[in-house]
Amino acid sequence: MSRHSADATTDATPAGQTGAAGRIGMIWAQTVDGVIGQEGTMPWHLPEDMKHFKNTTMGHPVIMGRRTWASIPPKFRPFSGRTNIVLTSEAQTASEVAEAGASVAGSPQEALDIAATAEGPAETWICGGGEVYAAYEPLADTAVVTVINIDAAGDTRAPRLSPVWKLTLSEPSQGWLTAANGTEYRHELWERS
Repeated sequence: MSRHSADATTDATPAGQTGAAGRIGMIWAQTVDGVIGQEGTMPWHLPEDMKHFKNTTMGHPVIMGRRTWASIPPKFRPFSGRTNIVLTSEAQTASEVAEAGASVAGSPQEALDIAATAEGPAETWICGGGEVYAAYEPLADTAVVTVINIDAAGDTRAPRLSPVWKLTLSEPSQGWLTAANGTEYRHELWERS
């Protein structure tokens, strides 16, 4: 999938503009040190963040890579109430994704083209993994980030946002929310300036 990163910066709508797919947002959860995954899983359990993800993305197309798709338990995929688009060039994965009821795209631009045909508001959410975030970061308008106050080992890191991104909202504005299981977290909204 690394070849897709180069395609995204040349084929898609310039950052900050709405194209056929409308606004592009990225959404992820990370530890305070920027870890977003370990061996295809999230190294935490935070139901409150799963609810936040669902509420934010419901009714909108979601774009993810094949590894993110594979990390979702089969009973939860495709995500209901959303057009699911999986970026992959692997024929077997593409067949499995299509059989499950999701759309398949071979490039970031093709994924945006599919998103543009989806019903609902013109807003597309990028939901992982690392290479997919890197492909869309130059094109995205917003990033919704859940920061989890834990230390965890990981092999996948959150995207590095360039200096054009500004933190515009943090909930709570100081400190942390506390989940039912005692995990501390906060929601952040980053916007391209």
